[in-house]
Amino acid sequence: MTDRTDITIVSIHGKTPRIHPSAFIAPGCRIIGDVEIGPDASIWYNCVVRADVNRIVIGARTNIQDGSIVHCDSPKPHRPEGYPTIIGEDVLIGHLAMVHGCVLEDRAFVGLGAIVMDGSYIENGGMLAAGAQLTGKRIGAGQLWMGRPAKFARDLDEAALAANRAGVDSYVRNGQAHARALRGEG
Repeated sequence: MTDRTDITIVSIHGKTPRIHPSAFIAPGCRIIGDVEIGPDASIWYNCVVRADVNRIVIGARTNIQDGSIVHCDSPKPHRPEGYPTIIGEDVLIGHLAMVHGCVLEDRAFVGLGAIVMDGSYIENGGMLAAGAQLTGKRIGAGQLWMGRPAKFARDLDEAALAANRAGVDSYVRNGQAHARALRGEG
């Protein structure tokens, strides 16, 4: 774990973030409320993970890249459970993404600057392209969706899925290297 002098961790409404000791939380991050972060996950520089009105779960080896925001939606009379944000294992979330009140299954991919809105769902290995916006729709397993609003583009081939898996491994190693560097270990 990193030195927390430049990290804000806030308990609110009786809920305190639960962060696995092997997770990398970069300086500048804000982790608030009912958040659970799994083993070897990485939350990169200047991200906000705010679970003050519902819960957020971030699975093992998932990375949320620099400047991204993860939030959730509060309960409403027509939807008493609201929209928690549930992010599975081995998920890649690109820089400056907005992830809000949605479900990202294991090995999902959210591109740079993409927006995933309330009620959206990305199945295992599904991919939302950079700059795309998904509003209340479901991306199927192994599908690529693009555009604003996002629409189905094509099925991903095995090479694309393998590249995403390699990206996850790379981010786990890089997070460990950043943690060592921030501790002054080179």
